[in-house]
Amino acid sequence: MFKSLDLNENEKSNSVPAGEAEKVKCLIIGSGPAGYTAAIYAARANLNPVMYEGLQPGGQLTTTTEVENFPGYPSGITGPEMMEDLKKQAERFGTDVRFGYATKVDFSGETHKVWIGGKKLIEAETVILATGATAKYLGLPDEQKYAGGGVSACATCDGFFYRGKDVAVVGGGDTAAEEAMYLAGLAKKVYLIVRRDELRASKVMAERVMKTPNVEILWKHQTKGLTGDGVVEGAILWKNKGEADEEEVTIKIDGFFLAIGHKPNSDFVAEYLDTDEVGYIKTVPGTSKTNVPGVFACGDVQDSHYRQAVTAAGSGCMAAIDAERYLSEKNS
Repeated sequence: MFKSLDLNENEKSNSVPAGEAEKVKCLIIGSGPAGYTAAIYAARANLNPVMYEGLQPGGQLTTTTEVENFPGYPSGITGPEMMEDLKKQAERFGTDVRFGYATKVDFSGETHKVWIGGKKLIEAETVILATGATAKYLGLPDEQKYAGGGVSACATCDGFFYRGKDVAVVGGGDTAAEEAMYLAGLAKKVYLIVRRDELRASKVMAERVMKTPNVEILWKHQTKGLTGDGVVEGAILWKNKGEADEEEVTIKIDGFFLAIGHKPNSDFVAEYLDTDEVGYIKTVPGTSKTNVPGVFACGDVQDSHYRQAVTAAGSGCMAAIDAERYLSEKNS
């Protein structure tokens, strides 16, 4: 998500003379609910925030068709529309929103250095990381083909749309078990597609899934592809792939949920910030503070548990307030 990229014309227009660093009070890396909310609060606190939106301006919600669980939208709203609203609100208060990618950082000194596109250097008094996490996919072309038409990586976000329908969940760990249990309370039937002949989930979660009447576990099955006219209507599976009794199986479903994990977009800061074994940035409990003073993390890049737009927005608020208090204490 945050990788090397040549500067575009918009970024060049914001550049200082070649060889010089641009100095800012508050730099926000990444957008989405966390980044935009942090920008709104930082701008209202006169921190003059500069935001670089990243590879996917607006974050994962820009790939979601309908959002019905974010407060303030009684009739629902599309993900792209909601992100555009948040962006406009951030800009209204003075946030300098730019397109660009953070490629490298140096958090070894009191002033935090961040390179954009591998070329432009920014020296920031505070940095708010809102780079999110990327859902892992199987890599099937059909996942892109039916994006927004039955393929999802978040049961909590999209499960409501499949009330009384048949769905499938791919995965064998705790996340997959939790997604299957959640969907079982909404859908008519839930297929849990498991590549092995056992679940990797904890014993408690595995037992719950196996005892749920409308969950059917398809052991030693792998997904070959999806079918449907514009939307998902079925899945083609391999049973016992690579074995003598390998066979192709087709199941009728309306929704296909990926639950094989997320990859937090934190690689470019991992040298300086404490992360867990997966890569989620560790923050001081109850705050957005990282192990580096003046650097804060919010949203999915530090949240492996909830991963919701509303919790991301809340943590973005926390990050901006933490940044403002850090600067006040530093300059007092």
